[in-house]
Amino acid sequence: MKVLITGGSGFIGRAIAERLRASGYSATAVSLRTPPGPAVFAGCGAVVHLAGEPVAQRWTAAAKERIRDSRVQGTRTLVAALRQQPPAVLISASAIGYYGSRGNETLTEDSPPGSDFLSQVAVAWEQEARAAEQFGVRVVTPRIGVVLGRGGGALAKMALPFHLGVGGRLGDGRQWTSWIHLDDLIALVEFSIATTAIHGAVNAVAPNPVTNTDFTRALASALHRPAIFPVPAAALRLLLGEMSQVVLASQRVIPQAAARAGFQFRFTEAGEALRQIFAA
Repeated sequence: MKVLITGGSGFIGRAIAERLRASGYSATAVSLRTPPGPAVFAGCGAVVHLAGEPVAQRWTAAAKERIRDSRVQGTRTLVAALRQQPPAVLISASAIGYYGSRGNETLTEDSPPGSDFLSQVAVAWEQEARAAEQFGVRVVTPRIGVVLGRGGGALAKMALPFHLGVGGRLGDGRQWTSWIHLDDLIALVEFSIATTAIHGAVNAVAPNPVTNTDFTRALASALHRPAIFPVPAAALRLLLGEMSQVVLASQRVIPQAAARAGFQFRFTEAGEALRQIFAA
């Protein structure tokens, strides 16, 4: 099957393309910097849409506009191009930011969205992707948590303070972190391409979220480093501005849809996942 990937040059996109090729798919990156013509999608069985402005930056007004437009307008542009050559399935990335910060509440795909900036972006982002259903495309919107993998992504930034010996919990450490090993995210994307019963929102997170305190301990243990320098919430707000909401958000998300469809996670415990990554 021919699979096209937007955002294919990024940390997650490269890994997905490599896995799909190893599984016998023809996986090719496509850019949305200029509107792609319908001919690009001729013979395409699946599109994996990952393109978007990085969230991990200081949120100036211009940055927030780029974050929103790259996802909402970018997805609208993609769906318009697919209309003439519709694939069987569109896997259009979303994020657990959809839910906002919800304390200890257990969140499934049926939980309502939050009301903050990222929640509003995710709602509009998913709505644009679902427009492809109007011309017969099966649409899956994986709401991706913190992706743990070697060689890049969020984990590289998280690990740096620990490598320097100054790692510690963030804020009070009670906020929930919903995470997924990169290998499981890749496998879930491949599973979603092949499993026609899957459609709509799918929480792309491991079954066992952890508090930031427990995640910090697991990361320190995997790196054989101390975790004795907590970062106060006020310091994060001063350093990161509004984007600190992402770091301090509490999101206890469960992969209900994936479990019901029969997907099997390889990594279910954060400590196990982190040990595997850093041992390699």
